[in-house]
Amino acid sequence: MRLQGVDVIELKINGAVHEFDVDETTPLLYILRNDLGLSGPRFGCGLAQCGACTVLVDGNPVRACVTPAAALSTSEITTLEGLGSREDPHPLQASFVEEQAAQCGFCANGMIMTAAALLERNASPSDDEIRRALAGNLCRCGTHTRILKAIKRAAEGGSA
Repeated sequence: MRLQGVDVIELKINGAVHEFDVDETTPLLYILRNDLGLSGPRFGCGLAQCGACTVLVDGNPVRACVTPAAALSTSEITTLEGLGSREDPHPLQASFVEEQAAQCGFCANGMIMTAAALLERNASPSDDEIRRALAGNLCRCGTHTRILKAIKRAAEGGSA
C-alpha cells in the first residue's frame, strides 16, 4: 500500500542512478545528506538565502534546501563530492585548499559549486563577474578575498 503523496523517484546524482521512496515535497538536500550520506551540501538557512546547500542541476547552481527532489527526475545532479575527490580534486577544490579560501568551511560548498557553474559558462571571468555570481552566497568568516583569489587561480589553470 502506498501512502498518498509518497512516490518512488529516480535521481541521477554524481553519475549514478538512485531510487528513493519519498514524499513528493521532500527537499533534495534531505535525500543527499540523509539517504546518501553526502556532506558537501549543507543545511544553512533552509530558505535558499545562504548558498550552503548549492548543487548543480544540469550545470546550473540550485539551492537543494528548497528544491523538491521529485522535480529533478530527468536531471543530472552534481554535488561537491561529484565534482572531484581527494585523490583527483576539481581545480576549484584544489585552488580553495592552496589559497586557504575556507576558514570554517561552511560556505565552501556553495562557493565552489556556484563558481564551477560560472567557470563552465565563462572560463575567464573578471573579478566583477565572479562577485556577481557569488552574490547569493554568504560567508561569515570574511574570506571573500581568498575565495576570489582561489576562483581566479582555478580559472587560470592553477597558476598563482
